[in-house]
Amino acid sequence: MDLNKLILTRQSVRRYADTPVEPEKLGQCLEAARMAPSASNSQPWKYIVVDQEPLRTELAQATFSDIKLINKFTMQAPVLIVIVLEKAKLITRLAMMVKKKEWPLIDIGITASHFCFKATELGLGTCMIGWFDEDKIRKLLRIPSDKTVGLVISVGYAVEGYPLRTKIRKSLDEIVQYNHY
Repeated sequence: MDLNKLILTRQSVRRYADTPVEPEKLGQCLEAARMAPSASNSQPWKYIVVDQEPLRTELAQATFSDIKLINKFTMQAPVLIVIVLEKAKLITRLAMMVKKKEWPLIDIGITASHFCFKATELGLGTCMIGWFDEDKIRKLLRIPSDKTVGLVISVGYAVEGYPLRTKIRKSLDEIVQYNHY
């Protein structure tokens, strides 16, 4: 798929068909994510693929609560991906302290984008989810307490007729400055 078309086509899918995701396609998405750049090539991420019941349902339930039903669509997604932040290389950690920057957070955004763009190219829908019960996810997936759950990505085929929405974005004039703020 042409990159511009891919950028315009990729969107957050919140209604999934009851169709399994082929392991080969999932593998291609993970390979695309693996190739993402990161600060000092630290690759500070670990992907946990959750596609078996009842664990998948329990994980989906950890992305919403009775009060916040914003992510209830995760119950439909046949696959949920959890990205865990891993320790960056020593040089990156030292630079983070000096510069007061959290490069691993940027890095997982890049790797997640690679994953989602590849999924879109393969006809899959995704949604990056930042609202979740981290303690519950950590317990369900046996993630060590010193690790941080960065993102959850829902993966599956959008229901038939799922609309391709027109992207509403600020104009370039609103977001771009040359040579000064």
